[in-house]
Amino acid sequence: MANIKDLKKRIKSTKGTFKITKAMKLVSAAKLNKAQQRIVGMRPYATELEQTVRTVSALNKEYSSVFFKENPENRQSVVLVLSSDKGLCGGYNSSIVKAVRRLKTEKAGEQFKFFFIGKKARALVAKEVNAGKTFTFARVDPTIDEVRKIADELSAMFISGEVGKVYVLYNSFLSAIAFNTTLKQLLPLVVTEQEREALRAKFPSDYKYEPSAQSILDTLVPEVFITSVFTAVLDAIASEHGARMSAMEAASKNSKEMIRKLSLKMNKLRQAKITTELAEVVSGAESLNG
Repeated sequence: MANIKDLKKRIKSTKGTFKITKAMKLVSAAKLNKAQQRIVGMRPYATELEQTVRTVSALNKEYSSVFFKENPENRQSVVLVLSSDKGLCGGYNSSIVKAVRRLKTEKAGEQFKFFFIGKKARALVAKEVNAGKTFTFARVDPTIDEVRKIADELSAMFISGEVGKVYVLYNSFLSAIAFNTTLKQLLPLVVTEQEREALRAKFPSDYKYEPSAQSILDTLVPEVFITSVFTAVLDAIASEHGARMSAMEAASKNSKEMIRKLSLKMNKLRQAKITTELAEVVSGAESLNG
């Protein structure tokens, strides 16, 4: 049974933990605010850009691009996995790891090679999968130019025929306390025949293009791919900060509850000790008087 001295040490240690988790929560909250603004500002642009490309490509029946080219015989695929470099962020990394393992089972017909942004997921699955390189950024918040280099490398693998598909696996930001683990196929860009017919019905008259639909699409289609990768990275960053903030808030609450319970236990032991000492004093006094 713990004595008062041991309980004091545990209370002191838990108070130190509480100060750390509270500080980490505040730091994550500040980072989340900035990251949330970036992803919320980026999503409308990315969505509109992709929809514009889909619409123009559907209206121009003769348009073809290597980014739309499907090769069913090529079973090689590359997956860009986005996780964090640090822990203490709840189930953020474990959800990605589970998705990697599930992907191998659900798409058993494809042969995957996994590239990584972030060290945690790679450390957990490197021995289970065909692991490729790990990309790093100069700063915590990557620039579009840094992401463009990664996207160019992945698209080059697709264009050369080394892989038939390019995926990105990441946690999509929903709110400060929620994210959704998402696997998205980036290449080839797929516009189904049903979608083409719907777009042609929605836009029965084609647009006039300057200089031409071909040249415009040749410029925009690669940008759709790069923007999709950049949006996934921003989503992952915002989700990480939200997950870490929630985890540190829960840890802070648990620390406070632990301090309360330990303090109560220590006070009970102290009270019992005082009561025992008083009883001994009274007994001694009575024996002297008797």
